[in-house]
Order: sequence, then structure tokens, then C-alpha cells
Amino acid sequence: MRKLVLLALMALSVLGPLVAVRAHAEPLATESELEKHVTAIAQNLRCLVCQNQTIADSNAALAIDLKNQIREKLGQGMSDDQIVDYMVERYGDFVLYRPPVKATTLALWFGPAAILLLGLFMLFRYLARRRQEQPADVPLSEAERERAKALLGMADEESR
Repeated sequence: MRKLVLLALMALSVLGPLVAVRAHAEPLATESELEKHVTAIAQNLRCLVCQNQTIADSNAALAIDLKNQIREKLGQGMSDDQIVDYMVERYGDFVLYRPPVKATTLALWFGPAAILLLGLFMLFRYLARRRQEQPADVPLSEAERERAKALLGMADEESR
């Protein structure tokens, strides 16, 4: 019994201060508010693994790590812009789901349109070249014309 009392006192002496600190600490925000804030920031950042999803939508390990970093930075009191700037500094403009138009991001903005235009240009060139390679209409000789009339005449008789 004496050992049990000593064990309980030791546990209270270790855990008591932790409970007291936790009780007096002011929460930054409720969990749901914090999660909404993290999600709002994460909606503007691209998952570097998936590349076609925001980190809010992705379940990749890196996306989860980035969301945890956002939570940590919010806990440190950083603003949304400071967090986004931190991510851009660390990962480049590509991490932004909507990167700004500037010299380093021109390929991101205009690359798909340039590839589409190049593809259309190549298709039109191919079709033009193919049209030139086709033989010109050569008139039928008399023998060929007579044979065609005979064949067409046979087809007319069969359809009746």
C-alpha cells in the first residue's frame, strides 16, 4: 500500500505541472479554426509530388509534411503571406498553384499554348504535304469509261 501511495505521489509530481501549464496556456485557435486556416493556405500551394493537386487535396507524404509546416508556422505567429513567401523561397514559384506571370514562370503560363500551336502547325503542314503528294485527277480512257458504265449498269440491274 505504501508503494502505491509513493507511486501516485511521484506521478502527480511529474504530471501536475504539465496539467497546470496546459490549463493556463491560451490556445491560438480552436482545432477546427486552425484546420480551416491551414486548408485555406494549402489551397493555394501545389503538391510537388502530384503536381495537379493542391497540398490541401493531396495525400502524398510531402503534402502532409507541408501542411504540418503550415500549422507550425501559424503556431509561430507567421501571417499567410509570410508562410507562402517561405514556401516560395524554399520550393520556388512552382509551389504556387497560381504562379505569378514573370520571366521565370513564362513556360508555366504559355508553354501549353505554345505546344498546342506547334502541334496544329505540324498537323497543317502534314495535311498540306499529303495533299500535294496525291496524284492529280487523271481522266479515264475510253476503255475504262466503257468498263465503268458496264459495271454501273450491272449494279443498277441487280438493285431492281
